[in-house]
Amino acid sequence: MNKKRLFIGIATIFLMIMAISVQAKSKELMMATTTSTDNTGLLDYLIPHFEKETGISLKWTSTGTGKALKLGQNCDVDVLLVHAPPAEKIFIANGYGKERREVMYNDFVIIGPENDPADIKGKNISEALKMIKSKKVVFISRGDDSGTNKKEKLLWKNAGISQPDKEKWYVQTGQGMLASISVAEQRDGYTMTDRGTYIKYQSQKGGNATLKVLVEGDSILLNQYSVLTLDPKNCPNAKYDLALKFSGWMASPNAQNLIKDFRLIGKKLFIPNAK
Repeated sequence: MNKKRLFIGIATIFLMIMAISVQAKSKELMMATTTSTDNTGLLDYLIPHFEKETGISLKWTSTGTGKALKLGQNCDVDVLLVHAPPAEKIFIANGYGKERREVMYNDFVIIGPENDPADIKGKNISEALKMIKSKKVVFISRGDDSGTNKKEKLLWKNAGISQPDKEKWYVQTGQGMLASISVAEQRDGYTMTDRGTYIKYQSQKGGNATLKVLVEGDSILLNQYSVLTLDPKNCPNAKYDLALKFSGWMASPNAQNLIKDFRLIGKKLFIPNAK
């Protein structure tokens, strides 16, 4: 009799542990995001606030936006935080995404050596790219189908220049933004980066970075970030309800203020703009 009670007791405890484990896992959210939200430290800063306020545990993998969208399409994650609006809208139109909510932005800039061998400082983006091509000065591209890489390709097209590919001066790293900036620094060349990652690079250099911002300000250089939920019809096992909560939280006054207050070396990396 005592053995029977002991067995029942052990079984009950085991079932309780299993139930608690299942409940904990049901409150976990997996996100695919771009390297800039990760490398800058924004997520390390934001997510503890999200978890404390909602009780939802959030983990993420950082990659280029193209790969992040593919992870969403394949139902390998629950939610996306990315920055390639045209690709995002196609993603939703194709039935992979459900909602797209704009939450913040910064801008893209062209950075390069202070001596500016292609003489692009102060030029508009199209003029700058034409100068780089005509003088065949090293240009470092991520070449990884990231949001930054997608924008760069658009800028070459808008400048009336065929997409560089096999030219010796055009170097594709296939790496993230900070790694590509490091290659540009080593090669004494130019690259395009989002401003947030550039500020992170500056902070790593004690505020005195080797590569300087030379081209900025064109309206086409706007860099919008959005949260995308996955369409339950395509990904029935994705945690759509938790993804909605994350999307809503990112647009909440508290999260928007946190984004506004996030700084490195006294500079804002992202500007909140949730509607």
